[in-house]
Amino acid sequence: MANTFKVSTKSSVGVGSGSPSTIYTAPSSTTTIVLALLLANKHSSAVSATVILSSNTGTNADVHIIKDVSISQNCSLEIMAGQKYVLETTDLIQVYADNANLDVTLSYMEIT
Repeated sequence: MANTFKVSTKSSVGVGSGSPSTIYTAPSSTTTIVLALLLANKHSSAVSATVILSSNTGTNADVHIIKDVSISQNCSLEIMAGQKYVLETTDLIQVYADNANLDVTLSYMEIT
């Protein structure tokens, strides 16, 4: 089994069409350990953000990791500091924001 550390980024996440932005999808034959998730507000006023773990495995549920958190202007928020989440094949990390001024950085390890 190989363990590979990776990062996924997405700039200017926003509500767009009303659906969340997918930041990461666990590939087939892979278990992923989420290590950190950073949300950075680059707007001149507060941004509201929601992070969802959408699972197609186990109970097949979409759950909020954090919901409608306010991030102050020009500040960042680390959501998963010290926590770990295990993603199985096709599980997703998705983010909503109330305007398109949120940058997202996801650090993780894939086990293949």
